[in-house]
Order: sequence, then C-alpha cells, then structure tokens
Amino acid sequence: MVLEYNQMLDNLFVKLPPKKSTGERFEPPVADILMQGNKTVIRNFDVICQKLRRKPEEMSKFLFKELATRGNVASGRLTLDTKVPLRVLNEKLTYYLDQCVLCRECGKPDTHIVYAAPVNTLVCEACGASRPIRA
Repeated sequence: MVLEYNQMLDNLFVKLPPKKSTGERFEPPVADILMQGNKTVIRNFDVICQKLRRKPEEMSKFLFKELATRGNVASGRLTLDTKVPLRVLNEKLTYYLDQCVLCRECGKPDTHIVYAAPVNTLVCEACGASRPIRA
C-alpha cells in the first residue's frame, strides 16, 4: 500500500508544470544604460521610477548626489553628465531601494515618503511601520 502511494506521488510530481517564477511579486529594477560620449543615459528611468513608486525628481536628486554629478530628466530618460559604469549605477539603485523604498520591518516595497521638516519619514502601507530617512 505504501509503495503504491509513493509511486502515485512520484507520478504526480513528474506531471506538474515547471515553476516559472520565484513567487515574489516585486523584482528590483535594473538600469538599461547607453554611453554617449562623456555622458551616461539611463534609458528605462521612467520604468524604474514606476516600479519603485517614486517621482523622477526624487530619484534623480538622489542619484545626482550619490554620483556627485549633474544631469537632467527628459522624455523618460535620465542623462548624467559623466560616465558611470553599469555596475556602479545598479549598486546605487540597490542602495536607494534599501534606504528609501523597502520597509525594514516587513521587507515590502509598499511604502511612501512623508516630507515634513525637519525629518522625512518612510511609511509602510503594508504593516504601518515608519522610520526616518535621509531623502
């Protein structure tokens, strides 16, 4: 009887379709860059901002400060006035995600920033936690 049951389980697992995703609903965005002379263009900047639910002005200000450069946002692209390697840019995006997007309590990206002098606060919409941030 046990052997038949184990055989039936094995047959069932063979017939199951392969798993297509990790089960996470949120995947961190990755920058798609283009080097134009002495400038770096993030082509999917608008998509990154939408995934992180942040305004382009907020993210661009953060990147300008972290990369110590100037730039501008136009038609869904961010142009940086210096060459920035893809690895460094993705590290800065990951740092922004950890500091200004993900909730430290529950780990979800469902947050928003409340701007109030003198301290800006990151508020989680999923668990209700809040913490001060540098934004």
